[in-house]
Amino acid sequence: MIHNHSFEALDRSLKDILGCHLRSNSKLPFGGKAIVFGGDFRQILHVVPNGSRQAIVNASISSSYIWSNCKVLRLRKNLGLSLQTSNIEETTTFTNWLLDIGEGKVGGLNDGEEIIDIPDDILITDSSDPIGSLIAFVYPSIIENANNPMFFSRKSNPCTEK
Repeated sequence: MIHNHSFEALDRSLKDILGCHLRSNSKLPFGGKAIVFGGDFRQILHVVPNGSRQAIVNASISSSYIWSNCKVLRLRKNLGLSLQTSNIEETTTFTNWLLDIGEGKVGGLNDGEEIIDIPDDILITDSSDPIGSLIAFVYPSIIENANNPMFFSRKSNPCTEK
């Protein structure tokens, strides 16, 4: 997620450069070139040092004049979760819950702050060492495999899981 000023600078630069060859290009977004942006608006927002909530939201591409020229395509299938075949029903329920959070369907009116109920089966219940519990869940037997680089490469690539 890049600040929208960067995209606007690219837009103006391409209009200037490509407008020299064909005058009508200077009126087209990005000088008539197709630009593909990738991102997930459900993830964290930009970091704007000492910025207000409004300044942070205004830094996103969706707050730019460019946004009206963008065609938004949405991915419908979570491939990372679909690779797990151990419990299809549980995975589907979790996937739908994540999508509902992203769409603002969980909780009440979303004004930027909301309390969301976390299902009990994904809560960390060990209050004495929650970080240790999370590590043990994500990397079972991490101590035994600390010197095995393949252990970590399998964890970062679900396609290599057996």
